[in-house]
This record gives sequence, C-alpha cells and structure tokens, in this order.
Amino acid sequence: MLHSALMVVHVLSAVLIIALVLIQRGKGADAGAGFGSGASGTVFGARGAGTALSRATAVLAAVFMITSLSLAYTGKPSGSAKSSILDQLSSQQQEGVTAPAGEAPVAPQAPAAPPAQ
Repeated sequence: MLHSALMVVHVLSAVLIIALVLIQRGKGADAGAGFGSGASGTVFGARGAGTALSRATAVLAAVFMITSLSLAYTGKPSGSAKSSILDQLSSQQQEGVTAPAGEAPVAPQAPAAPPAQ
C-alpha cells in the first residue's frame, strides 16, 4: 500500500517537473527582449514567472528525491541475509551443488590454435 502510494507521488512529481521545465523560458529569451523583439511581460509579470516556476520546480525536485529515497528504502527486502552474489556462489561451491538433472556442466574451452602453415 505504501509502496503504491509512493510510486504514484513519484511519477506525478516526475511528470510535473518535466512540464515545469518545458514551460520556463530559457536564458536566451531575455537577450531577445533587450533588443526590442517583443514584450518581456508574461502572465506572471516580467520577473514573477521565473521565481514562481523556479520555486515550484525546486519543491517538486525535493519531493522527487524524497520519494526516490523512500522507494529505495521500502523496496529493500527485510529480514533477508545480507550477502552478495559472490558470497552465494562461493557457498554453493563449498556445499558441492551439482547441475540439475538433464544438464551437463559446461567446462570452459581453450581458444583454438591457428592452423599451422
């Protein structure tokens, strides 16, 4: 339940971050306005759009990072032995685990020598 809720918030924050970044004006738009190529004022005013959208992007980025860490924490299996794949392989080799029935173990092959001329 918690994992699903975190995943929904995570995906929504990612989509909203993408939308906010696409809405914002680039740095080059201010240079064009300085030479008289159109009005620099927008819905939020000449300067208000940058600060409002930048703050919203920063807040959503923080939400995205928090949900990322939360998903990593909740996705970790609890109660399992902390071992790596190498530890598991070495323990299997020490126990003498054989290949399942019907499968022959694959031995490494030496590279073929070039034909003598």
